Amino acid sequence: MALVDLNAAQIATGKSPATLRTWIHRGELTRHGYDPRGRALVDLGEVQALIAAKATVVAA
Repeated sequence: MALVDLNAAQIATGKSPATLRTWIHRGELTRHGYDPRGRALVDLGEVQALIAAKATVVAA
């Protein structure tokens, strides 16, 4: 599990931090606490899996 803040997740996936926060709020993505600066942490693998799952639903 690679925990990253939302800005690092954006760099890795191209999804904006606002989108990631929305997914956290909806319960689609798990927040794994905060870093020392107060930024939300997410599992990068979970973010990538969610993006792939959403792409599959749209393509179907």
